[in-house]
Amino acid sequence: MRLDTSQQLRMQQKLILAPRMIQSMEILQLPVLELQERIQQELQENPVLEMAEKVKEEAPAAEAPAVEERPEPEVDYAEAEYDNWEKNYTERTNRSQNGLDDDNERKHDVMQNMPSRGISLQEHLIEQLNLMEIPSALEPLVRHLVTNLKDNGYLPSHDELRATLGQPVSDEDLDAAVSFIQRLEPSGIGARSLKECLLLQLTPDTPHADVLRVLIAQHWDDLEHNRIPVIQRRTGFDLATIQDALETLRHLNTRPAAAFKDEQAHYIVPDIIIDKDENGEYVIKLVDDYVPNVYISRMYLQRLKNKQGDAKEREFLKQKIQSAQWLVEAIQQRRATLEKVTRAIVRHQKAFLDHGPEYFTPLKMQQIADDVGVHVTTVSRAVDDKWVQTPRGLFPLKRFFGGGTTTATGEEVAYEQIKRKLLEIIDREDKSNPYSDDDLVNQLSAAGCPVARRTVTKYRKLLKIPSSRQRRQWTNGVQPHP
Repeated sequence: MRLDTSQQLRMQQKLILAPRMIQSMEILQLPVLELQERIQQELQENPVLEMAEKVKEEAPAAEAPAVEERPEPEVDYAEAEYDNWEKNYTERTNRSQNGLDDDNERKHDVMQNMPSRGISLQEHLIEQLNLMEIPSALEPLVRHLVTNLKDNGYLPSHDELRATLGQPVSDEDLDAAVSFIQRLEPSGIGARSLKECLLLQLTPDTPHADVLRVLIAQHWDDLEHNRIPVIQRRTGFDLATIQDALETLRHLNTRPAAAFKDEQAHYIVPDIIIDKDENGEYVIKLVDDYVPNVYISRMYLQRLKNKQGDAKEREFLKQKIQSAQWLVEAIQQRRATLEKVTRAIVRHQKAFLDHGPEYFTPLKMQQIADDVGVHVTTVSRAVDDKWVQTPRGLFPLKRFFGGGTTTATGEEVAYEQIKRKLLEIIDREDKSNPYSDDDLVNQLSAAGCPVARRTVTKYRKLLKIPSSRQRRQWTNGVQPHP
């Protein structure tokens, strides 16, 4: 076997992303609240970054002399000059400490106004168990099962419960422990399946309880597929009784633990506001109230320029100043890109903003990328997880993008319009003879929205619309759609 070395020249294309470019893409993709967190983190980690105080605009008094407003000069990082920096640095430190005190007071006020934590499902059940007489041999098992309830209030299977116990336990003991939990409130807690959950909620006071027990226990599959004539034939119940029982069934709770789920309200803060001016033109405003204004400390710039400190300190300052400069420029670039992309979207979707969802225009990200002069991935990052407040309501920025189809006349119809038209057709249909998917295709084509059957099925499922069989309301003597 021969081993040797050789030199070869080879040309290849390779995309190398500089750290500066990576940071710029990351900043562009962040929504406004996450951008705020990112800037706060940078302020803590980078000592050369400082936060400017936002000055509140106040109306000048009538007798106050006019003051000439001058634009703030741009800082030249290479030629920055700084006089009497010790005095200014002390003033900034005092202002920062005062701002810190104000921030602590605001946080204290927020904590005082926070709602108290509600009782959890486990605490609610334990309180009831404390009032019950449970055999001492079963009590640890019962309490263990309470801690292993799922979020919907159901219990895992016996095998899954045994895995959490770490010791052998018989089916008889498990069933006995489960029976104690299933006596607790809310009704249906501790079920192992949806059928069992519904059956646990039936009491002697429940309307049509006997009929419902038969339907749930013996005809569950027929119920799921809305085969009411089959149930009527096999049970001997009349149609009116079955329909009244099903109406009661719809009011039973399929998730008994839902009321105890600790769900925090998620508030959406728009990144962009689109509004009309007095001339009827749309004006775009970026929401910057939550984004701190940051700048590079001139004290550290001067120290680096004057070569103060040892070589290690100067290298550290150089890296931190470069990182801070990249951050400031990335924030400015994010603003510019977001504004350009939003402005281009408004031009394409002006009819939607003027008249409503039925005038939505098919729009692809590539079209916006071509208009703005950026890559399509830049548009994707710019609209990702961003929200926009418009005269039509609050929407995710991605909402303005969507495909469409072409009618026989050559007119483009957005898929959003097709979904709305589909909802309208189903809302107007005869519920005793609902449209099949093929019927819906014909109805949409007649309305000027030609689509394939698989598209109708796809959108029907996306809109959580049941099939024609499941939508049908059975009455005596009614024949199905031809």
